Amino acid sequence: MKAKKRLSHQEEFEIMKLVLDKFLWLGFGIMAWGLFSLFQGATIMQGFMWIVVGAIVLILFMIIIVREFEIIS
Repeated sequence: MKAKKRLSHQEEFEIMKLVLDKFLWLGFGIMAWGLFSLFQGATIMQGFMWIVVGAIVLILFMIIIVREFEIIS
């Protein structure tokens, strides 16, 4: 059985950046969809619901970042 290769802290950070960048794009995309639907004539409640969901995704992203930083430190 082969030994697993350990990643350096820099390599772990680069992988974490790639993964968490997707969360940022996802949160921004959801909020942009909410804004777009507001301009297209959807109900105000529908548009704001999408914006709130995007904000929740970004808040979850922030919590993950803080926890990862605390674990690494």
